[in-house]
Amino acid sequence: MTTLRESISRVKTVFKSVNEDAFLTDRYVYSVIKKYAAALIRRQDNENKLMQYDSLFEVLPYVELKEVDKIEADCAGIKTGCKIMRTRKKLPKVHDGSTGPIFRLVSSIDGTYNARQTRPQLYTAMTKSSTFKYNKNVYWWYKNGYIYIPAIQWEAVSIEGMFAEPTDGFCKEDGEDTECTVMQDTSFNIPDYIMAEIEQLVQQELITLGKIPSDNSDNSQNILR
Repeated sequence: MTTLRESISRVKTVFKSVNEDAFLTDRYVYSVIKKYAAALIRRQDNENKLMQYDSLFEVLPYVELKEVDKIEADCAGIKTGCKIMRTRKKLPKVHDGSTGPIFRLVSSIDGTYNARQTRPQLYTAMTKSSTFKYNKNVYWWYKNGYIYIPAIQWEAVSIEGMFAEPTDGFCKEDGEDTECTVMQDTSFNIPDYIMAEIEQLVQQELITLGKIPSDNSDNSQNILR
């Protein structure tokens, strides 16, 4: 799996072979990579081609939950008595797919029960059905970086997602050394064949920009600085 540092280096090498006087920062190249990565990830997700790649997904094996009120969970219409749990800490950023953040699994920590993804409005409507009392499924939804799970007694969940930032410090207790992997050294959780297409698109854009004449002929005023 390609690291972010490797991808940026390849893009800059190709660009400098075309315009050796231009200057590119890693931050700028990364911003262009992210733009094309987001578009191609959504395309692959829409075509149902992501879930088969185990290497794209990381598991957070023990994510603590806390009880929250119905207003925060966007389901004020649920009748009283429903306990709603939420992940205690905000999750690491997740890549967006065609229908939202890409998760493959939310389950009990022992793997016995797999929760089903839904929306708070849909769950609220389900609870008003006369047959809902026979529904034994566990449901969850995602909002503002947190996962919400109603009507359970669990203290924690296991989450498998396509995370867009380092996760190595997430499950440590508050106050512990939570230093994470340097972002540039993290694997870009994207299949290599998609990464190659992303890099080609980035190189084409940067080369095109590099050929646009600047208002000031001084190279120090290059638009890519």
